[in-house]
Amino acid sequence: MPSSDNATHIVRVPRQERTQMAAILIVEDDMLICELAGMMISDWGHDVILAGDADEALSVIKSARLVDLLFTDIYLKAAIFGGCKLAQQAVRLRPNLPVIYTTGNSITEALKAQFVAGSRFVRKPYAAAQLQGFITDALPS
Repeated sequence: MPSSDNATHIVRVPRQERTQMAAILIVEDDMLICELAGMMISDWGHDVILAGDADEALSVIKSARLVDLLFTDIYLKAAIFGGCKLAQQAVRLRPNLPVIYTTGNSITEALKAQFVAGSRFVRKPYAAAQLQGFITDALPS
């Protein structure tokens, strides 16, 4: 059952069940989508950190917590800034952090120009296999 608050959540998969060991920060203001993506990604063997807004995500990025990939919605409701600015700040703090953006809304060339270099984009609704491929490609081998 999705939680109704915006608290940061960590989903852990027991070590013996992991096939990969990446820590993925998911930033999504719709907690149902956030938790569903988190469950899907943790099923693939990753540790998942869920954040309901950019402020929570930046707190995680600024902490000593391991983050191997940022997966962020572009349009975050009730946020001073959205996923593009979040990713820019995250990469400034962690220069080699891979970023995957997502949205179900249309995106313009002007918006794409704000994407951090080397980032990827997956449109909602995304298929599990599609997202898994993007994550695999984005993570260092």
